[in-house]
Amino acid sequence: MEYLMAIDAGTGSVRAVIFDTQGNQLGVAQEEWTHLEEEGVANSMSFDFESNWDLVCECIKNSISDAGINTKDIVALSATSMREGIVLYDSDDKEIWAVANVDARASEEVKYLKENFEGIEEEFYRESGQTFALGALPRLMWLKNNRAELYDKVAHISMIGDWILARLSGVITSDPSNGGTTGIFSLAKRDWMSEMATKVGIKDDIFPSVLEVGTLMGNVTEAASEETGLSTSTKVVMGGGDVQLGSAGLGVVKAGEVAVLGGSFWQQVVNIPSQTPPPKDMNIRVNPHVINGLSQAEGITFFSGLVMRWFRDAFCDMEKLEAKERDIDVYEVLEEKASRVPVGSYGIMPIFSDSMKYSKWYHAAPSFLNLSIDAEVCNRASMFRSLQENAAIVSSINLENIKAFSGIEIQEIVFAGGGSKGALWSQILADVTGYRVKIPKVTEATALGAAMAAGVGSGIYDSLEDAAEKLVVWDKTYEPNLKNKKIYDEIKVKWQSAYRAQLNLVDENITTSMWQAPGL
Repeated sequence: MEYLMAIDAGTGSVRAVIFDTQGNQLGVAQEEWTHLEEEGVANSMSFDFESNWDLVCECIKNSISDAGINTKDIVALSATSMREGIVLYDSDDKEIWAVANVDARASEEVKYLKENFEGIEEEFYRESGQTFALGALPRLMWLKNNRAELYDKVAHISMIGDWILARLSGVITSDPSNGGTTGIFSLAKRDWMSEMATKVGIKDDIFPSVLEVGTLMGNVTEAASEETGLSTSTKVVMGGGDVQLGSAGLGVVKAGEVAVLGGSFWQQVVNIPSQTPPPKDMNIRVNPHVINGLSQAEGITFFSGLVMRWFRDAFCDMEKLEAKERDIDVYEVLEEKASRVPVGSYGIMPIFSDSMKYSKWYHAAPSFLNLSIDAEVCNRASMFRSLQENAAIVSSINLENIKAFSGIEIQEIVFAGGGSKGALWSQILADVTGYRVKIPKVTEATALGAAMAAGVGSGIYDSLEDAAEKLVVWDKTYEPNLKNKKIYDEIKVKWQSAYRAQLNLVDENITTSMWQAPGL
């Protein structure tokens, strides 16, 4: 038998997942990791590469044990990771500093760049599709300003998924889909733009070679074999960013295809040709896809899944007890009750994430508007449904903004992640957007995408497109109710007006923003 391993380094945990060549999951192991704020450094999120490597090794060993296979039968492996997180190395290829994805320590550096290099963010965005909010240049500048002794030693940079592959193969490199999220990258050329670093006075010789996803890097080294239990015959293959590889794992590999990834954050991604210029208003992020020749326009909705978890834990003890008695998930109970609430949730308007405004990215204070003191109208079921509707509405706005600049005509949406488990939520997404919604059977799309990459690099599949055609299987389809869509269209307009008013309260220091980008 032949097997493929995927290592998925997410924000909250790392997993190793083993698949057979038909895409069936055979073994998995997961370990949570924590990214701690650096003492005395506000809004920092350090990545502990020493202890986290131990967790990676533990996951690899435990996944092999869980699958009950011979390690020599693992033909190839690849890795995927949270994007934006970076690892810096010295000239001996040893890690010296790393941060996780939403590290926001470089607020002053973002302000400095905007104030002292007029128009530079707009200039760089036109090339890279990224703003400075989570980019690598301000973080490198922070290191230069605050940890000069470390900065002087920096010889290489990579992303966190690349770091795992470097540990396993001894080769430091990166791919467009993950490396592109640094903002020091060309969407059209799918390569680093070191002149960006030169222009702002940052080292410009630290960028590694770029390999397309699915490119063979080498084999597991003897040292890595001793640490992980992997065979030195196992091939190490270039991986990519979690959202983009997750899209491949959902079969979203051709121009014009669309996915909504309904996790802790919701992402709305649309495949567009690499030569498509990013929008002039800078409100949508554009990333290189894992498919050569394609980029992905991306909208992001903050905390949609996390807000649901907060609502469940803060208010739904009765539903938790009912779920336990019936031996089902609490969200199933909540959806059953919410399905009896009329479209529009009696006018309740949740105020959490705004639609994506990448150029000036901040949110209003969390709240619910239009609540009623009538318990038959305003209760856990109607508030829960309003949150589901709101996540779909914000997704719809982001998709409309992507359509406006890209010219892509959307036909259907692939919906995946925790949100797609809910039949009501899936139908609401179809009704709000007016598009057919398809649910794949795979539950580990990101890991499957990384396994696809490993299979391409080892010759099992001809390409990621070929792998997607062979492995992605569909579970359910939801057709939109266009009568409901008309109602949601009206709600969408009202919600956008309400959100602008709530942002004004933040601007006036009356309420506190849920989140704001560095430099604002």
